[in-house]
Amino acid sequence: MDEHLFCKNTEVVIITGMSGAGKSVAVRCFEDLGFYCVDNLPPALLPKFLELMRESGCDYTRIAAVMDLRGREFFEQLSGVIKEIKEKPELDIEILFLDSNDETLIKRYKETRRAHPLALTDLPIKGIEQERALLSDLKDQAKFIINTSDLKPKDLREKITKKFSAENHHPFQVHIMSFGFKHGIPIDSDLVFDVRFLPNPFYIDEMRPQTGLDEEVYNYVMKFDDTKEFLDKLINLLDFMLPQYQKEGKSQLVIAIGCTGGQHRSVSIAEFLNNHFKNNYPSSVSHRDVEKKKVTLHE
Repeated sequence: MDEHLFCKNTEVVIITGMSGAGKSVAVRCFEDLGFYCVDNLPPALLPKFLELMRESGCDYTRIAAVMDLRGREFFEQLSGVIKEIKEKPELDIEILFLDSNDETLIKRYKETRRAHPLALTDLPIKGIEQERALLSDLKDQAKFIINTSDLKPKDLREKITKKFSAENHHPFQVHIMSFGFKHGIPIDSDLVFDVRFLPNPFYIDEMRPQTGLDEEVYNYVMKFDDTKEFLDKLINLLDFMLPQYQKEGKSQLVIAIGCTGGQHRSVSIAEFLNNHFKNNYPSSVSHRDVEKKKVTLHE
């Protein structure tokens, strides 16, 4: 292979292990972590696949590939391919091996009513025993082994996120969005908070054409005791919730703040929240309806 085939510092994770041990959950987690993922890739095609990544302009420096015994006629080539790739100094290749005890694997196959890929017409235990023997050498090469027997999907995602996430690649993102209820709730919001109970600057003539981005409106919304108490309670709630979402493996959280038209109160509160959270999380703010200045008497 070409000596300069790969991008510098390309991270490659081979996801493998026992069928039914959680590889589907794992690959979705890697996607959330910003990896370019491919499932059921024949080992012999891995070098060519990496070459295509290089030819694409080297935008992908984190790659995860699921390789297992579904492609059993090719699987025996995997050890040789890994050895070849490890000789490339530009690559950091790691093997993640997912395992589980026989009892748990059998239970999972019975729950899904699927046949084991090595025992399509036989008992699952026969396929499990054969697969365990075929994978023994690969398991010995694996740097990371996770036994999923007693893990829920969220626990597996947490373990993978803890090991493979990198703040400089794909950190947990917080996005604050303001909106107006009369224009509909944002479909991509995770949390929605209604601030229509706060005093409305719309009913002050000089503030009506302005928005929460204007200092006069912002200061007006923030001066009330109800606003201060609401923000204290909301920040206390979010300070508790955000680490839990991050622990769960969520890559982005969209917090939507709504008022009637999305011009004044929601914009002011969204700006305040973004300024608060940007010190602890990569945070951004947007105002969906701030340009929709079609005023009505029912604002």
